[in-house]
Amino acid sequence: MNKNILIISSSLRKGSNSEALADEFLKGAKEAGHHAEKISLAGKTINFCKGCLACNKTLICVMDDDSREIVEKMLNADVLVFATPVYYYSVCGQLKTLLDRANPLFSSDYQFRAVYLLATAAEDAPETVHGTKTTVQGWVDCFEKAEFKKTIFAGGVSDAGDINGHTALKEAYETGINL
Repeated sequence: MNKNILIISSSLRKGSNSEALADEFLKGAKEAGHHAEKISLAGKTINFCKGCLACNKTLICVMDDDSREIVEKMLNADVLVFATPVYYYSVCGQLKTLLDRANPLFSSDYQFRAVYLLATAAEDAPETVHGTKTTVQGWVDCFEKAEFKKTIFAGGVSDAGDINGHTALKEAYETGINL
């Protein structure tokens, strides 16, 4: 069965390592015949959530910025994939802001059932990504029909391109192709 896959790449750096993971996941998903799209948060305007909770009734945020279109695509995706650099042992600020702004999904009839995390960091210790996973797991836990399926972590990559040859690239590709 072909799935609708949405990959959200949150790094603002061109040619970033997390973007490379996202591209490999995308490549695998497309080769498997899925409809897959990658959205980069670079250049997007996504304001902070005001906490007004109007979206719980209207199913749309009162603020009109780039998050509206992204959240609509999240609503209709079967699979969500979040790609992020690890900053201070968590997701980058751009991704956290988008997750907060995705609050209209909470009361909606969202389609996604599987969520994946692609993460990169300069440090390579396995615990480097624990806070990042906890953040995404906390978001997924708010959606009872969704499951946090897997984290793919590439540690020891700092400068753009450091990820070349890293085993995580192959893992991202294979995960995309085997959805």
